[in-house]
Amino acid sequence: MGAGVWSALGMAVGLFATHFGMLDVGCFMIGMSQGVYSLARQSYTTEVVPISHRARALSSLGGVVRIETFIGPFAGAAVIHFYGLSAAFAVGIIAALSAASLAAGIKDLKASGAPTPAQEQAQVSVLTTFADHRRVFLTLGVAIALVGAVRAARQVVLPLWADHLGLSPAVSSLIYGLAGGIEMLVFYPAGKVMDLKGRRWVALPSMLIMGAGMLAMPFTASFSTMLLAAMAIGFGNGIGSGMNMTLGADHAPAQGRAYFLGVWRLLADIGAIAGTAALSLIVSLGSLAVGTSAIGLVAVTAAALLHAWIPSPPKS
Repeated sequence: MGAGVWSALGMAVGLFATHFGMLDVGCFMIGMSQGVYSLARQSYTTEVVPISHRARALSSLGGVVRIETFIGPFAGAAVIHFYGLSAAFAVGIIAALSAASLAAGIKDLKASGAPTPAQEQAQVSVLTTFADHRRVFLTLGVAIALVGAVRAARQVVLPLWADHLGLSPAVSSLIYGLAGGIEMLVFYPAGKVMDLKGRRWVALPSMLIMGAGMLAMPFTASFSTMLLAAMAIGFGNGIGSGMNMTLGADHAPAQGRAYFLGVWRLLADIGAIAGTAALSLIVSLGSLAVGTSAIGLVAVTAAALLHAWIPSPPKS
């Protein structure tokens, strides 16, 4: 609830911003709320869904995120067209407050025998959580950071490469939209495969397909060839929907789960920041083709680390 209200306030700051610094503050507030809200959704879903259906539930949650990021820009573009730029902030304010009101109607879960919040606060912290689970964070967590780097970089690569080919902004948006559409079609089947076959069956193909798409991108020279590479990247990212959240939930302890998942998300976010920064550095020193290929190699490396560190499912 607090994250929804805080996000609405951030939108309001952006709406009334008169200079860049004020707009920056609003964006920062929205980013804060997104982190809190995402962690709350993941923690709640992990707790309420039985482990036999965990991957399907978290893949669906990841799919919902993809749907909202697909619909949001179109809704914003529509209201901007008819009512002006300020109307986009109004849409954001209404959406954030609607989310807060929905959260108000959901009761928190209280597991029997679980420590009270005060007891958990006294016993667990971010530092103790990292220390107690440092082996997981420094192995599988590193792989998750690389996954975050690849996913963030893809959002930069697609429009930049379209511009490199001389495609119009409208065509670039079409490619991006079609790639996003594929992501929305495959998240639930991928979650079911993770539940029935194991996490590796989706984690490895996700990164390998995304890596192949990134490595193929520099060889594209037209709308059709770029579209094929972009759709491959979208398919790989789509089947990996909820993968990070599922792996985090698998390793999160019952006591201090929110702390663990918070660190887990932080690793993915660090990877996302590092991925876009590394891409910018490589492009500035070399070329866009070299940078895109480097991200493809990062995806292959992530696949190798996921294969090494994801535990094998127990034999029935």
